Amino acid sequence: MTPRFDAIGLLVHDMSASVAFYRRLGFDFPEGAEHEGHTEAALPGGLRLMLDSEDTVRSFMPDFETPGPGGRASLALLCADPDEVDAVYEELTSAGHHGEAAPWDAAWGQRYAVLHDPDGNGVDLFAPLKQP
Repeated sequence: MTPRFDAIGLLVHDMSASVAFYRRLGFDFPEGAEHEGHTEAALPGGLRLMLDSEDTVRSFMPDFETPGPGGRASLALLCADPDEVDAVYEELTSAGHHGEAAPWDAAWGQRYAVLHDPDGNGVDLFAPLKQP
């Protein structure tokens, strides 16, 4: 198994304020991003900075509670395929690591799962869904 580091995800309370802040730092978010629940800016080396609103996270994790300061970041790891998302999630949860959200086929076209590292930081596993 070789998931590849692909993105840094930040949970944001106010998308408009966050997009404006990161734009002032030189991040290139698309026009209209401040009105979206999810947006991304390309980073050097092929990585991405992703911003997700609290409401967007609640849309697929209904029991989600807004964390305090410092608990709003996650790493996103690209897996080779949907089966690898399932296998990595199973391997890590079987080893005793916390699984926040078991693998599911997300509405945005990815197999997705969420784990926590030993300190409670989010680690998202994802892969594009297979085309029919």
